[in-house]
Amino acid sequence: MAKVTRDDVARLAGTSTAVVSYVINNGPRPVAPATRERVLAAITELGYRPDRVAQAMASRRTDLIGMIVPDARQPFFAEMAHAVEQAAADRGKMVLVGNSDYLDEREIHYLRAFLGMRVSGLILVSQGPSEAAAAELDAADARVVLLHERRDSADDFVVITDDLGGAHLATRHLLEHGHPYVACLGGIEETPVVGDPVTDHVEGWRRAMAEAGISTEGRLFQAPYNRYDAYEIALGLLSGPDRPPAIFCTTDDQAIGVLRAARELRIDVPGGLAVAGFDDVKEAALTDPPLTTVASDRPAMARAAVDLLLDDPRPMSRRERIRQFPSALVVRKSCGCS
Repeated sequence: MAKVTRDDVARLAGTSTAVVSYVINNGPRPVAPATRERVLAAITELGYRPDRVAQAMASRRTDLIGMIVPDARQPFFAEMAHAVEQAAADRGKMVLVGNSDYLDEREIHYLRAFLGMRVSGLILVSQGPSEAAAAELDAADARVVLLHERRDSADDFVVITDDLGGAHLATRHLLEHGHPYVACLGGIEETPVVGDPVTDHVEGWRRAMAEAGISTEGRLFQAPYNRYDAYEIALGLLSGPDRPPAIFCTTDDQAIGVLRAARELRIDVPGGLAVAGFDDVKEAALTDPPLTTVASDRPAMARAAVDLLLDDPRPMSRRERIRQFPSALVVRKSCGCS
């Protein structure tokens, strides 16, 4: 059976092959709705499938977007990757996801691999790229968007939420319940990383405590970002003589681990311990008690990241290259609210 070609589609639809191309590729020129319907009907009737390999060779770009995340097993990154996949599909693109596992060498591996595959662009969710990774980003011949974090570079394309402001809101809310202080479950870095969301979460906590005239000395505890290690840290923290009255966790996954430890130690939440997190993953509404947390608009951030990758190749001002979305406090029972 002869292979169906673009010319066959054009003949059946009564249009040119160029118009068929515009429909398949969603541009670069607009197509009238009635004409688009005829082309799509012809594609369906003939069973035409575009030769993506040939298209990629001709344009030196594929219909792929590369995305690197620290750990797709963690709910926040899984939900963010899903949102990016949906936004990319709306633009006729597919997403390849690589996990860096918080390792610089794996992050560099995926940077090189995806750029070598001639992706249409790259979305990087990092905890602060290393010097070697930063050099790869600066030399990339495809646009790279930093999602959820930023570097101290004027040339980056960045999509972030108000991490500092959101953490400030959550900490202040816990303090308003009358607790003498709020402890913070931070990240694993002893030295703050510029542009890292968790660094900003800790800074927001510090500012809220300072505004209330409360010391943070000895009240910041390091913990990995996942619930399993956070649970182990929380067991020690909550069973000690200086158990904090309230804890702000820099990720929801950490907070879920804290809630588990509190239940195991028979500590009532929120009566004996108030807890708040950051991210508003879907599971936060189903914990026992439901978790007070800080939400970011992940679907809007994902759309912004994909749009930055694919739209407007002209040089942009720094203001145009940085998209910041607001954070919102989501109040549930773990903080003490009814």
